[in-house]
Amino acid sequence: MKTNNSATRILTPPLSAQDRAAGRPLLPRGPLFGFLGVLAFSFTLPFTRVAVEDLDPLLVGGGRGVIAAVLAAAVLLITRSARPGASQWVRLAVVAAGVVAGFPLLTSFALQSVPASHGAVVIGLLPAATAVAAVLRAGERPSARFWVASLAGAGAAVGFVLLDAGGFSGLGPGDLLLLGAVVLAAFGYAEGGLLARELGAWQTICWALVLAFPLMLIPTGMGLASGFPHASPAAWLAFGYLAVISMFLGFFAWYRGLGIGPISAISQIQLLQPFLTLAWAALLLGEAFTLANGIGAVVIVACAGAAVRSRVGRRPAVRHPATT
Repeated sequence: MKTNNSATRILTPPLSAQDRAAGRPLLPRGPLFGFLGVLAFSFTLPFTRVAVEDLDPLLVGGGRGVIAAVLAAAVLLITRSARPGASQWVRLAVVAAGVVAGFPLLTSFALQSVPASHGAVVIGLLPAATAVAAVLRAGERPSARFWVASLAGAGAAVGFVLLDAGGFSGLGPGDLLLLGAVVLAAFGYAEGGLLARELGAWQTICWALVLAFPLMLIPTGMGLASGFPHASPAAWLAFGYLAVISMFLGFFAWYRGLGIGPISAISQIQLLQPFLTLAWAALLLGEAFTLANGIGAVVIVACAGAAVRSRVGRRPAVRHPATT
């Protein structure tokens, strides 16, 4: 079997396991890189909220991908990075659909009708969803303690949503859009974490952005159909952050952390994101930071810590007969 065959590469162990096998000192690099990615992403919803106040959500959701793709293409050309294999392009399409197209577009429309603080709580479901995607896609076997911690964190996030919406009757289209964004991003994260072990962290997001570039031109063009928008400096600065940090540089750290893995454990660091986003929404947008939100955020942080420290095994690798 050729070394570039995806069936072989999918069995590549996490980078931390490689370090341990090579006798190198094992540092908590996975959680560190994961936290840096989450810190970058924690500003995404507040800045999206600022951007869509003056800019068309199609432009915000699509344009950030277009700008990030141009940056990604420049990096790939300068570094002369090797092109992915045929099967890897298919998997990069999953990443592109989830984190380049789906999540930005759906959240841009959702945040026209819901506050950033509300969106932060719904996005709190993303770590649990990513863990499920990792189990389905990466063959990871989290421990019972992991699932208890993850489900507790997800339950706290759901409690936030219902409390803020006043029950199920208060849920609206914005919540459905956010839930759709969670599902798409979860599979994009899981697949991207696997590809990061093969292509590299920054290479994975760069190739996904380049692949999505033609598609993202469509919503961007639709957002500019009525002419170049006149927006406030704050809206343009927020849009710039979304394109350069949320859509590009933040993924360098995030996919590096997922690549070190285990994916299902590192993904739980994102349970910190609701707490951080609630803080930024209060400081930057003046949205209310209630006692209930604060208590719930502490619960989420505790669940994240328990999940990250939990043991995550892997299914036994399938040995393929040697070929000549």
